[in-house]
Amino acid sequence: MSLPGTAARANAMTPEWRNRMLTVRGLRHAYSADRLAIAELGFQVNSGEFVAIVGPSGCGKTTLLKLLAGLLKPSAGSIYLQDRIVSAVPEGLAMVFQEYNRSLLPWLRVRANVELPLRYQAINAPERNARVARSLQAVGLAAFERLYPWQLSGGMQQRVAIARALAYQPKILLMDEPFASVDAQTRADLEDVVAKVRMQFGITILLVTHDIDEAVYLADRVIVLSSSPSRIVAQIPVEMPHPRDQITTRASDNFVAIRSEVAKLIRRPAEEATL
Repeated sequence: MSLPGTAARANAMTPEWRNRMLTVRGLRHAYSADRLAIAELGFQVNSGEFVAIVGPSGCGKTTLLKLLAGLLKPSAGSIYLQDRIVSAVPEGLAMVFQEYNRSLLPWLRVRANVELPLRYQAINAPERNARVARSLQAVGLAAFERLYPWQLSGGMQQRVAIARALAYQPKILLMDEPFASVDAQTRADLEDVVAKVRMQFGITILLVTHDIDEAVYLADRVIVLSSSPSRIVAQIPVEMPHPRDQITTRASDNFVAIRSEVAKLIRRPAEEATL
């Protein structure tokens, strides 16, 4: 599935930018003179790639997402969405939050919640209807479009939030601990939903999570941050085939090895600090 105008934009780009979706250069952020959250970060996310960011608690992962989304202005450095610098919330970016119940409007039915961002775009009614139907079908909620969010379980509400992001057809989807508020089984189900729609829609995803297993299971690459003020400790490629399976993939030697490597990198700064 390609976005309208994607080919035209790609043809207008130089070869240097053509495969880049997100580029971060020399990023630094301080909340005050004595509170430096991000020391310096630089990385790239390619079109269609799934990148997970992990790190110790309080290392600045959510701050990083706010910077990438244009909700915060960095103290230094630059962020590009494709070839355009991010100076405010950019067009073509969607975000799924941890607190799904706060992102949905309880007085609107599921279908209206998914359709909401499309009403602010120059899209005719048939196209809006098609996008909403396709997105609800992709997350397994086609039969629930007439219900209200409060009539759904937590996992189903988060599926509504994901469907809304898909209907918007973003260039990149940012996800901030999207499954942290649900139980383990629902979390596994939602991970598989995201993996499926990522392949179906060819979407670029950047996920922030505290769950190492989740990062390795979903991502093509895991970026490990240090403790605050954060820097990049390592970027670990996840060379495992798709589609992945909650049982077979997680039991594989490759999964266990990558998971252990990431865990050691996260724990190392804290262990060294106590020496």
